[in-house]
Amino acid sequence: MKYEALAKSIIENVGGTENINNLTHCVTRLRFKLKDESKANTDVLKKMDGIVTVIKSGGQYQVVIGNHVPDVYQEVMAVGNLNTLDESDSQNSEKTSIFNRFIDLISGIFAPTLGTLAATGMIKGFNALFVAFGWLTVESGTYQILNAVGDSLFYFFPIFLALTASKKLNVNQFTAMAIGASLVYPTLTGITAGEPLYTLFAGTLIESQVFIEFLGIPVILMTYSSSVIPIILSIILASKVEKGLKKIIPDVVKTFLVPFFTLLVVVPLTFIIIGPIATWAGSLVGAGTLAVYNLSPVVAGLIIGGFWQIFVMFGLHWGLIPVALNNLAVYGSDPVVAMSFAASFAQTGAIIAVMMKTKEKKVKSLSIPSIISGIFGVTEPAIYGISLPLKKPFIMSCIAGAIGGAAIGLIDAKIYMVGGLGVFGITNFLNPAGGNNGTVLGVIAIIIASTILSFVLTYLAGFGKLYEDDAIVAETTADGVIESGNEVYIGKDVIESPLKGSILPLFDVRDEAFSSGAMGKGLAIEPTDGKLVSPVNGVITMLFPTSHAIGITSDEGTEILIHIGMDTVQLDGEGFVPHVKQGDQVAKGQLLIEFDIEKIRDSGYSVITPIVITNSQNYLDVITTEKTSIASKEQLMTIVI
Repeated sequence: MKYEALAKSIIENVGGTENINNLTHCVTRLRFKLKDESKANTDVLKKMDGIVTVIKSGGQYQVVIGNHVPDVYQEVMAVGNLNTLDESDSQNSEKTSIFNRFIDLISGIFAPTLGTLAATGMIKGFNALFVAFGWLTVESGTYQILNAVGDSLFYFFPIFLALTASKKLNVNQFTAMAIGASLVYPTLTGITAGEPLYTLFAGTLIESQVFIEFLGIPVILMTYSSSVIPIILSIILASKVEKGLKKIIPDVVKTFLVPFFTLLVVVPLTFIIIGPIATWAGSLVGAGTLAVYNLSPVVAGLIIGGFWQIFVMFGLHWGLIPVALNNLAVYGSDPVVAMSFAASFAQTGAIIAVMMKTKEKKVKSLSIPSIISGIFGVTEPAIYGISLPLKKPFIMSCIAGAIGGAAIGLIDAKIYMVGGLGVFGITNFLNPAGGNNGTVLGVIAIIIASTILSFVLTYLAGFGKLYEDDAIVAETTADGVIESGNEVYIGKDVIESPLKGSILPLFDVRDEAFSSGAMGKGLAIEPTDGKLVSPVNGVITMLFPTSHAIGITSDEGTEILIHIGMDTVQLDGEGFVPHVKQGDQVAKGQLLIEFDIEKIRDSGYSVITPIVITNSQNYLDVITTEKTSIASKEQLMTIVI
């Protein structure tokens, strides 16, 4: 009954038991699915003792507790009698949350491709740049090979999306890829060069020539290379067909008969129905977005540029990514995402102003890496670590981003490929056909102006303090004594590194609960070896069932949370092998968990591992190593009394 009072307060402030459709938990947070989130008292919950913060994302109302969340979860379930929740209520809630399900589906499908998509786009962009400068000709072998690399992923996009969609929708991956490969099969794409058999829907917007038939049914051949919508719909259909077939086909022949019948059903239906309808729908969506853009590019730019960072924070930008990709496939260019380009530079300008004006040494030190990452288009450290907590810098950056977006709309700038972020994204605006160098120069001028405007607005608007007091700047001497200025402190607890890899500041972690420091002070490691060892002598106080996260309390009382990767709870334990159990006594350097780094990455998840001191508020300071890489068992942190 330790957390009974907290559990009662949580239930009361999420709107009562009658407002809860479903409750689960991960390693640090209670994940509610509420009938009406407006009934929740978010501000009250955030200020409540025992609650770190509240995050609303993807249809979930997440109450961040800490590494004792399993105990709180059990108490909430018991106090609220939530074990009697009607499962159909949860399902009905899911059915009404179409938008959240759409965002979750799109992000799950596209997220694993974005790194390689950006890389191939950068290669294509630089190739176009080399031609524009006269360093290469389009006939040269160098250009042709680089162009093949740059075009490869986007041209065969249906195959790649089939793979990621299959993981998201639990479809056999090779069956899904076969469906995607069928859509870009070269022989079918070349048939349209001949004479058509006849024409369907003559005189309408969807007039189509028929070149082949399937069992006497006309097949309208479309160009599916670089397409997005048809393959996603096909894999959704495949998930339903495959699930149904598994129920009726005997286990002894499921291995080959399930994919056999899935392909025979889904591929013809895709060519006959799904492909044409999806392609027409995609063309209409693209035309619709361009119509809005053409109605007022300036207003469209104000909205997209001003709200882009907010869209990214809540994952809403995933609703625009497919539109942009569709426009690239249908029209060869896209103005929608182009108008967001100034936003990251505006955010960077705000952080430069913070760094120049703040008196806080810790904020200055945090600003430098945030500025560097912001220049290259990664603004999460700046947003979550500095500008959002300070409020005014974030608002000023949104204003500057809006003006930058309006200016991009005004000069009719478009992107012609999906390439790099930040400064590398400038090449996205290069038209492969040439002739738009003036527009590219205009875009460069706009992002510089947005950076300066955001800097000026932030500097003039001012901001408060991010921390009540400056952090202690201290050094650990050889004998373990912590020296800071004229005072000397004794190191209470030395934390060794549980992993081998590269060290990252905590604000580089793409999860607000960790990056904001809400879970406690610490750092993160991107491991190069899949072995997690104990950083202290102590006891295993928490081991999540999926073994992706572990809590350890040292003999000196330091509470340590280690979370292997981001969102790796979704792997349901695959790729993780625990060597200890909850309650075990462990020694420094003892093997705790083995994990498959490649499997985690191949599944689309980051392996960056936060290591936080969840009771860091009990100590004078947590001093982290200044190294950029570390081996396991080396000194990582020192806890100061």
